[in-house]
Amino acid sequence: MDKKVLKKIFFVLSIFFTILTFVGAVYVLLNKGQVSAGYSAVPMLWAVLFTTTYNKVKKDLEKE
Repeated sequence: MDKKVLKKIFFVLSIFFTILTFVGAVYVLLNKGQVSAGYSAVPMLWAVLFTTTYNKVKKDLEKE
């Protein structure tokens, strides 16, 4: 697969999971902390993973 396509996919996934992180945080706050904080923590981990991978692919493309 082309690196430019991968870069776009990772960018979209990082934005998607960042949005899910904030939605999960709002859900936890609206429920006054009675639900698991994992609703925001798990998407945050995926967002960090995809953002880091996006930056690596972007850096590799700049070297070419």
